[in-house]
Amino acid sequence: MFYKTTKDFFLKKTVNKRLLNSQLGLSQGKINSIGIVVDEKYFTNRMDLLQAIASNGFSKEHISVLVFKDRIKKNDAIPEPFYSYSDVTFFGAVKKQSVVDFVAQPFDLLISYYDIERPSLTYVTTFSNAKFKVGFESVNNQMNHLLIATETKNYKTFVSELFKYLNILNKI
Repeated sequence: MFYKTTKDFFLKKTVNKRLLNSQLGLSQGKINSIGIVVDEKYFTNRMDLLQAIASNGFSKEHISVLVFKDRIKKNDAIPEPFYSYSDVTFFGAVKKQSVVDFVAQPFDLLISYYDIERPSLTYVTTFSNAKFKVGFESVNNQMNHLLIATETKNYKTFVSELFKYLNILNKI
C-alpha cells in the first residue's frame, strides 16, 4: 500500500509538472487517426465503443486502443495493446514498448475513456502527442481540449456528443 501511494504521488507530480510547462494548442486539420485510452476496471465494453466510433465513418484500421489493467493474469487474452500499474516507474518512465509507441504516435484525436483520475492513465494522456484530446468532465480539465459530461457506462451518449461537437468544430 505504501509503495502504491508513493508511486502515485511521484506520478502525479510528474504529470502536474508537464501540465504547468505546456499549453494545449488547437489543431486545425481534420481527424483521420484516433487513439483511445481505456481503463478496463471501470469500462469493459471497449468493442462496443469501437463499433460506435466506427459507425460514424471511421475505419477500425485508423483506431488504436490502449487498455490499462490493474493486474494482468496469465490466462488473460487481450487483443489490444495493454499496460498495467507495474509498467510505469515512479518517475514516469514506461517499461513497455507498446505504451511508448502509443504515446509517441501523433493521433489526430485522443479519447481518454476514463472518468476516474488515476496517475497511470493521466500520464499517458498528458504525454501523448495527440493533436486534439477529448475526455470526461470529471477528470483534470487541463489535459483535454474537449470535456464531455457523462459516465463511462454511457458510451453511446459519449460518442454522440463527441461527434456532435467534432462537427461543430469542423473536425470531421
